[in-house]
Amino acid sequence: MAYVPKILAFAGSTRTDSYNKRLIKVAIQGAEAAGAQVTYLDLRDLNLPLYDGDLESSDGLPSGARKFKDLLFANDGIMIASPEYNSSISGVLKNAIDWATRPVPGEKPLEGFTGKVAVLLSASPGASGGLRGLVTVRSLLGNIGVIVLPEQATVSTVHEAFNPDGSMKDAKKQASIEDLGNKLAAILVKLKGESQVAAAK
Repeated sequence: MAYVPKILAFAGSTRTDSYNKRLIKVAIQGAEAAGAQVTYLDLRDLNLPLYDGDLESSDGLPSGARKFKDLLFANDGIMIASPEYNSSISGVLKNAIDWATRPVPGEKPLEGFTGKVAVLLSASPGASGGLRGLVTVRSLLGNIGVIVLPEQATVSTVHEAFNPDGSMKDAKKQASIEDLGNKLAAILVKLKGESQVAAAK
């Protein structure tokens, strides 16, 4: 049976009209066009409290953290559109990652992240397009075992970038964002698909 790449996609923002939510949906189109099965997650739906070691000790993982971890286990790839907050990562994204790195009995440390392949995007009204924030995201993911592709994309002056239907006004930029999703799917086929074939022999 042919390998179908499975990708979890989300934005590091909970705002309803988040530009990064719009951006990740463009990348999803590219991944799906390449044959990937993509699950879109809105971090708001996880309803995660701030990480608290005492809360973890008394109540275990919140249901939202368990849901996030289950999605990580179920997918080989990750696409993140991360906003830049004060030159760094958003609090909601960092908090979700912090919860998901907490092991439960029977799990290896960082099992939900180790060996996953990720691609990063960012959108911002500013001139850098959120580039500075991606430095932090890339470092964080690399330190918890994620393979982060060198290719990434940023969109500056993003408040002027989208049409009402969610497509991008600049067709070349739309194609470049879709290509990131396409590229992640292709890399997963090469890495994970070939490993499955080898394991079956």
